[in-house]
Amino acid sequence: MNYDKILNETILKALIIDDETDICYLLSRLLKNKNLDTAFVNCLSDATAALKTDNPGIIFLDNHLPDGLGMNYLDFIKKNYPASKIVMITAHDSADDRAMAMLNGADLFIGKPFTSDVIYKAVESLV
Repeated sequence: MNYDKILNETILKALIIDDETDICYLLSRLLKNKNLDTAFVNCLSDATAALKTDNPGIIFLDNHLPDGLGMNYLDFIKKNYPASKIVMITAHDSADDRAMAMLNGADLFIGKPFTSDVIYKAVESLV
């Protein structure tokens, strides 16, 4: 499958849910380099509001947020937005966290810090 051809034909939307604004800007810039339409929010309550108005193809979800754990939000996303792919991103990268995220519905798990190549490969694997 030709990743660049798919992105040129369809605008894929991504929602970034992370309380670190610099991570949001970094991810947004990386994703825009691959022609994804991006938006970001900094907490789960704002994510719920954003999801009501938009249906992103990919969601980048941090685990430790001011109003809860992203891990606990996975089920909500999967039940209400089953077509969205979820990439869990967190600085707390342990084997247990990875297993729990995958068990709860994450499609990928990326530890922080990450590289642009890791993000690009993640998007390519989900398209």
